Amino acid sequence: MTRKAILVTGLGIVAGALAGYLYYYHIGCASGTCAITSKPLNSTLYGGLMGGLLLNMFVKNK
Repeated sequence: MTRKAILVTGLGIVAGALAGYLYYYHIGCASGTCAITSKPLNSTLYGGLMGGLLLNMFVKNK
């Protein structure tokens, strides 16, 4: 991977993790039975994974 690809993917991970935590904080899960949004760690990790995958799609390979 190039330096640009690592930077773009890392930015996606950070942005996704922040979005996942904000989703937990503002919306969350009232009953506690939701698999992703019941704990802040789960939603932060899931958001980071999705953000990294999303922005990694825009990196061009040679």
